[in-house]
Amino acid sequence: MPLTALKRIRHHWFSPQLWLRRLVLWGGAICVGSIAILFAMGAEQANILLHRMVSYSPYLPLVITPAGLALAVYVTRRIFPGAEGSGIPQVIAALQTQDDKLRSSVLSLKVAAGKIVVTMFGLVVGAAIGREGPTVQIGASIMHALGRFVRFSRQETERGLILAGGAAGVAAAFNTPLAGIVFAIEEMSRSFEERTSGTILTAVIIAGITSLAVLGDYPYFGYTSAVLPLDIAWIAVIVCGAGGGLAGGIFSRMVIASSHGLPGKAGLLQRKRPVLFAAACGLVLAVLGLLSASTTYGTGYHEARSVLEGNGQVPAMYGVLKLLATAVSYASGIPGGLFSPSLAVGAGFGLNISEIMPYAPAGAVVLLGMAGYFAGVVQAPITSFVIVIEMTDNHQLALPLMATALLASGTSRLICPSPIYKALSEGFLARSKVGRVGEAPAKGQGAKAGEPPAVAPGS
Repeated sequence: MPLTALKRIRHHWFSPQLWLRRLVLWGGAICVGSIAILFAMGAEQANILLHRMVSYSPYLPLVITPAGLALAVYVTRRIFPGAEGSGIPQVIAALQTQDDKLRSSVLSLKVAAGKIVVTMFGLVVGAAIGREGPTVQIGASIMHALGRFVRFSRQETERGLILAGGAAGVAAAFNTPLAGIVFAIEEMSRSFEERTSGTILTAVIIAGITSLAVLGDYPYFGYTSAVLPLDIAWIAVIVCGAGGGLAGGIFSRMVIASSHGLPGKAGLLQRKRPVLFAAACGLVLAVLGLLSASTTYGTGYHEARSVLEGNGQVPAMYGVLKLLATAVSYASGIPGGLFSPSLAVGAGFGLNISEIMPYAPAGAVVLLGMAGYFAGVVQAPITSFVIVIEMTDNHQLALPLMATALLASGTSRLICPSPIYKALSEGFLARSKVGRVGEAPAKGQGAKAGEPPAVAPGS
């Protein structure tokens, strides 16, 4: 055997530094998977608590939701700056920036802790938010902290551990390992680098095993066996793709616009009195909750699953009302993600479409609606159809889901040329040049002494 080959084998298997890196990666992935599971359990308990309050009186959110969102925004801005919004734009920004201080500020363990606490509180008080985007930032923060602890190189930290932490977060949150890998490549990095692929795969596998060991092998939305015959029923692919892309593009434009600042008096209130603005958003959410028979609160997981199983009742306007509730929740400036709410909106639209297409299986159309709208929001077609397939364990619909997601993504780009997470991350980086997250702005930059910098909602 050549001497160089022996050296490579010895370096690969007997290098203390390599084994330290492996142990850090494996331990970090287990930690990410465990925290994602605990976060999921906490979010479910928050949902149960909310619905207990609503069952006592459907009018309670008129008081609880405005007060709760105001408190959530106050705590976020004062104690956990950098935790607002989904978390995915922050991770993308951390991958792109060369500013170590900014990267450490948005991927700190303090921000990760705030993301968990305030997101769960937001779910308790009725915000229409998800936990998956926050889990991405939490996973990336854990891996980033471990990388700094053992002094990994910048390349490994930025392109390896951060991406791996985000991917592991998606995989563990949804029990969708393939979607975690695809999302990291397609959305967070927007490119595939051979150097980081092994790190991502390892983190996703270990986080997935952790989830399987605790929760077992389960599809997020349960098993579905819906199929779409290769006949006139394929019209649903066109309708769900074009319609989902249109609705998703409009939603993305709304979120991006709110992150830049709303026009008129609403924008003035958003900039000058963010806590009062959050209370106003809470009042709007409470009204939407009343109009929807309390179905627009929370992640939307139970509503989407009931639509898929065909054994639940949601209002005819559920898709539209949930879309508005999600946009308002995001604009309020509290931490919270878009994944679960977007899938719930898509399920609502799919149900509407199935009612005007009796020749297509309703269960299949609902799945197409979910993939179409989600692809329209994130403009990541591969992630969209993969995540729906893994969440429902339905491989018979692979081709219709692919076609729907591709059509939806293309349609969405006509409405919103820049993908939502890319636009939000660019806005986040632009604002960071004026004042870093967590630092008080310089004199004359628009904030009073002692106040946190103005971080636009949805960052």
